[in-house]
Amino acid sequence: MKVKRYKKVSRYLSFYINSFNFRQPYQLLIDGTFCLAALNNQINIADNIPKYLNGELKLLTTQCAIIEMEKLGAKLHGALLILKQYSLHKCGHERHPISGAKCFLSMVGKNNEKHYIIATQDRELQSKLRSLPGVPLLYLHSKAPVLDPPSETSTKFANLSLTERYGVQKTEQGTLTEIKAYKEEVDVNKKPKKRKGPKGPNPLSCKKKKKKIGDINKECVKKDKNKLKKKIRISKHVRDELLKSSINNT
Repeated sequence: MKVKRYKKVSRYLSFYINSFNFRQPYQLLIDGTFCLAALNNQINIADNIPKYLNGELKLLTTQCAIIEMEKLGAKLHGALLILKQYSLHKCGHERHPISGAKCFLSMVGKNNEKHYIIATQDRELQSKLRSLPGVPLLYLHSKAPVLDPPSETSTKFANLSLTERYGVQKTEQGTLTEIKAYKEEVDVNKKPKKRKGPKGPNPLSCKKKKKKIGDINKECVKKDKNKLKKKIRISKHVRDELLKSSINNT
């Protein structure tokens, strides 16, 4: 694959990743027309498409797409076998199957919330999907897979704000503005935090100051004075004996 082509694909995918939260593994929803084109051009979808998109893929289809291929007859038997290799995704039409195009449109919905990449050669389906936001289209041009550039609806939708995207009501907008104003008032009234000054050195890590000779002498003098100040205590029985001996002497 040429470098320009690779850059285009990565740019388109990054648009869907940033604007519509697409994530790997990408969910590739494949119909019978895409399998038929791959069979005619001898393209292995499971090998070539992940290399082209440069990412992990989940190859999916629906029961409606398989039933539609079965009704078209034996000429499409090879494409039907390819389609049946992929994981069957629940579409909700199991009891009352519909056409593959209608099934895919119902799977995508209004905003493609489940982030499908649609692989189809159906021109009518492609034009309908381009009118919906956030739907990547993949098709085969002869033997080369092509990721369609983002449509105008997708780019316009990506540029809208959240309130415009999801239709926030006027009452909700009023409450949002009130909340913002309240937050601003709270931030203004908050007292600024006092910055802590530089801490002193750790006393354990500091070296002890060396004492001078004069200071040592002073400390010794103080110790001697304290010793002199201390009273000599005499026990009771010694006092009594001293008193008796003094009385006897007199």
